Amino acid sequence: MVKARPRKDLSDNLLKELSSGVISKMRPFGQSLQNSLQNARIDSDIALWIEEDYCSPPLAMEREAVLDRYFDNITVEKIRSEKEGLNMIGSKPQLWGGK
Repeated sequence: MVKARPRKDLSDNLLKELSSGVISKMRPFGQSLQNSLQNARIDSDIALWIEEDYCSPPLAMEREAVLDRYFDNITVEKIRSEKEGLNMIGSKPQLWGGK
């Protein structure tokens, strides 16, 4: 599970990248990151999403290409399964508020 504080001044830019498919075309992680961010949730001012990742350190490529530009205070918590993670965040409001 990823937790990060969205940079509000750049959230419109991130939404444009998601809507245009720019992120989904990044290889090898684009489609996965695209899906995760489109389905992200929000808890207070912290974005939450589930991301499958096998890099060490976690999300290294994603951070360099996208995440460090749009989010601050990125942390990663290992969970047992995607289902467990979705159960943890599924009741939270969508990050994009239905956009």
